[in-house]
Amino acid sequence: MLAPPWILLIMLGSFIACAMALRLPIGLSLALAAVAGALAGGAGVPVDQLVEGAFAYIDPILIIAAAMVFMAVLEESGALGSISRSIVIRLHRRALLLVGGVTLFIMFPGMITGQSTATVLTTGAIAAPALMACGIPRVKVAAMIAMTAIYGMIAPPVSLPTMIIGSGVDMPFVGFELPLLVATLPLAFGVNLALARPYLRGLRLDRVPPELGPDHHAAYGLRLYLPLVVVVLLLAGIRVFPGWFPNLGIALVLVVGSLVGLFTGRRFGILAAAQGALGRGLPVMGILVGVGMFIQVMTLTGVRGMLVVAALDLPPVLKYAGVAVMMPVFGAVSAYGSASVLGVPFLLSFLGQDEIVVGAALSLFAGLGDLMPPTALAGIFAAQVVGEKNYLNVLKHTALPALATAAWALGMIVFANTLAAVLPG
Repeated sequence: MLAPPWILLIMLGSFIACAMALRLPIGLSLALAAVAGALAGGAGVPVDQLVEGAFAYIDPILIIAAAMVFMAVLEESGALGSISRSIVIRLHRRALLLVGGVTLFIMFPGMITGQSTATVLTTGAIAAPALMACGIPRVKVAAMIAMTAIYGMIAPPVSLPTMIIGSGVDMPFVGFELPLLVATLPLAFGVNLALARPYLRGLRLDRVPPELGPDHHAAYGLRLYLPLVVVVLLLAGIRVFPGWFPNLGIALVLVVGSLVGLFTGRRFGILAAAQGALGRGLPVMGILVGVGMFIQVMTLTGVRGMLVVAALDLPPVLKYAGVAVMMPVFGAVSAYGSASVLGVPFLLSFLGQDEIVVGAALSLFAGLGDLMPPTALAGIFAAQVVGEKNYLNVLKHTALPALATAAWALGMIVFANTLAAVLPG
């Protein structure tokens, strides 16, 4: 049986070898790294522990599955394309409003799925042609999509990284809405405005760009957006009228919205759409399964306890530096893994600061892992949707926004108590 530091090195080395050298899926690489860690720790192949870890994030997995189907329904029915078209056509003379509308549009899938890749591949892919039609260079459009997808992943009402951090310390996911909005919306609007505004000055669309696609709103009217209205009302109702409104759970709410969407717009095959949506979501669901196994073995072998003690023992200056560097870097393995492995001990190390605000800030650091090579999921997929072959060109334009995000998150931690006192509720 090896000491915890060596076990951690073996687990990380095994993951890197599987993911980069063998090019295995990230989820499978994490699972194999967990097995390697268990063997190094003298636990053999603990099937019971691995199975328990695989089901650790079953709730987020169900939410992702339901959300991916819901987004497919919105896309196939024509609702998403019509919203994108309407934003550009109506707001193209007002750069500030255009950027704000596009930002919220792109963020939406991340807000209900808690993952950046779903955002990039749905609303990001739909908005990309419209943004490029406005004259914004493709690499900057990709940077906008990648950063907005990360902010959407952290924003309420889901925010999987925040949920994972909270579950590690038995902190219920209650009261996070406003701190998460403070953590994401100012950054999302500011970053996108900085990237896009120079190209939107004096923009005039003499004709509707063909990239925006057909106008389904003309054919179906406001009923096209009824699934969105139903989901928003069901999600908001339990928070506005607790005790009086049925708490269906996020996954079931999204299923209801998907069923409504079958009758509100363009006709399509629901089985084919659901199959394609689940296929796109499987890699991320697999990552959550792998992360659960990875964390379970870290706990079993004492590695997680070692990291907790190390985080608690850091001097204040190194603690801030450590969270700003370690969480994004570890996020290259998985943003969710970073939230669980490092987010929990760092949250404990900031005892005395408001834990809800600190948890929201730590989620930002975990989210930045989706920009870290070699995985860089948000950057790679954003490059693909705009047709940029080298994703490193996209990451160059996300460097300053990422630094601004880290600075914002650090500020939230430093002034957590002040911020908590200002925010209502």
